[in-house]
Amino acid sequence: MPLSKIVIPASLAVLLFAGCGGTEKTADTTADAGAKKGGVLTVPWSGDVDSIDPGVTYYSGGYMVANATQRTPMAYAPGKSEARPDLAVAAPAVSADGKTVTVQLKSGVKFSPPVAREVVADDLKYAIERGFFKTVNNPYAGSYFGDIVGAKVGAAAGTKIAGITTPDAHTVVFQLSRATGGTLAAALVLPLAAPVPRDYATPLDAEKVSEYGVKQVATGPYMVETYKPGTEITLVRNPSWDAKTDFRPAYLDRIEMPQGNDDATIAARRVLEGQSMVSGDWLLPPAVLKKAYENTPDQLELVDSGGGRWAALNTKVAPFDDVNVRKAVLASYDRQAALLALGGKAVGSVATHFLPPGTPGFEQAGGEAGTGVDFLASPTGDKAVAARYLQAAGFASGKYEGAEIMMVGPRDGNGKTISELAKGAFEAIGFKVNLRLLSQQVVMTKYCGNPAAAVAVCPNVGWVRDFADGQTYLDATFNGENIHPVGNANVSQLDDPAVNAAIDAAKTETDPAARAQKWGDVDRAITALAPAVPLTWDRVPMAHSKNVAAVANESLGVWDFGFTSLR
Repeated sequence: MPLSKIVIPASLAVLLFAGCGGTEKTADTTADAGAKKGGVLTVPWSGDVDSIDPGVTYYSGGYMVANATQRTPMAYAPGKSEARPDLAVAAPAVSADGKTVTVQLKSGVKFSPPVAREVVADDLKYAIERGFFKTVNNPYAGSYFGDIVGAKVGAAAGTKIAGITTPDAHTVVFQLSRATGGTLAAALVLPLAAPVPRDYATPLDAEKVSEYGVKQVATGPYMVETYKPGTEITLVRNPSWDAKTDFRPAYLDRIEMPQGNDDATIAARRVLEGQSMVSGDWLLPPAVLKKAYENTPDQLELVDSGGGRWAALNTKVAPFDDVNVRKAVLASYDRQAALLALGGKAVGSVATHFLPPGTPGFEQAGGEAGTGVDFLASPTGDKAVAARYLQAAGFASGKYEGAEIMMVGPRDGNGKTISELAKGAFEAIGFKVNLRLLSQQVVMTKYCGNPAAAVAVCPNVGWVRDFADGQTYLDATFNGENIHPVGNANVSQLDDPAVNAAIDAAKTETDPAARAQKWGDVDRAITALAPAVPLTWDRVPMAHSKNVAAVANESLGVWDFGFTSLR
């Protein structure tokens, strides 16, 4: 998902602060020895979530609620990049041909009141079916579940999918039209896969816009007690939850999320100086973050976001239709300066390729060291290497001597700084740059996300994975088959037949180790074509009160209320 689609804390689109020190902290898998049972945690939010319906939400706030209230067949434990069984007895079984996925569900897991019965296979079947209803309109159902036989986006409420069968009360079988079982199995961590009781939800889903979200039932340790849009969300213990069936300790009794805390400085100080609080949907202001790093670093968590950013070069527009020109740009670019402009190591690391840390394929692509290409060897740029590539492109002087190029970047937050850094990097090797700074929304809707605009360079493109799989990061962003006339995420418009074929092969690989290798190979192939300057792999700085044993879920980029406790 693009950074602009995510509500903070997962979004890093408007980071403002410059160079902070400190050391990276990673999420713990359990709360510390001082954890105690009970207590009320407060999470001040500035605004509302996109939706509390697990079949609708696509923003980090909604994911945070869903992670506490819902259980899915597979789930991420804090500090782990590999999903583990949650509702499922074991990892989904994928057939050798990749066209059948079988999930065995645990017995004894119950819905919260008023349903309060055991979860059965049909509840998972209905959860996936409703994602395709036009009254629910899930944003990713077609991408990860669209190959199920009979699935159709925009179906009428109540439409059943023939390719999902339930041979017994605890078995769900997915039949696919293509060999994408590995993708579907990996996607069973998403909120859409949280079970929904058909009998209870059908009349709610039959409304013009489903009303299930505000009347949802839970399977996780917490349930929604109160949801007043724009005002508050309150979670309390789910009386139907059985700890023996779950891996979450669920220490807290109550989580209160009041909205309207739109002054981030005041909210951050309240969290850091107060009691029993963690940060909400806002970024720590620069001055507050710097002070916290210096004085109370134990009250900060730096969590890998599962995403990053790059400067996209339009491979359909001259001179970036020439791979040597693109390589020259990457070689000359001071990526370290870009990281410092975003906030230094407090908010990320210099990217050496595209897949972010913690994603299967990251190590196979070269890990932090990179893929080994000479044009990304120096994080601060190498003008000599750039000159050689420009000479190979026909510019004997080693400087670009062609026409002016158009660059469109955001004026919001640090987008302006990143864009101006990009302009300087291009000018240093001879380019004449016409930089236009516009609002982030206009940049993406009218220019960078619109191929017809023919923008040469978009200096601040970001993406966050939907789950820990290479498809969620590289398919929409670099597959030529995914170049769309509107809402285009393949901003570089890379359409390389070999890369497209490699992506298709990776998407249909069912063995996890082989799948990771194939996505790593895809990443290497994309990096070798230099369609963009990989700038940073992002982290999210989050804060908590001193008496909170706060635990973040790195795979989701949010606080994990199932593990967080009070001391």
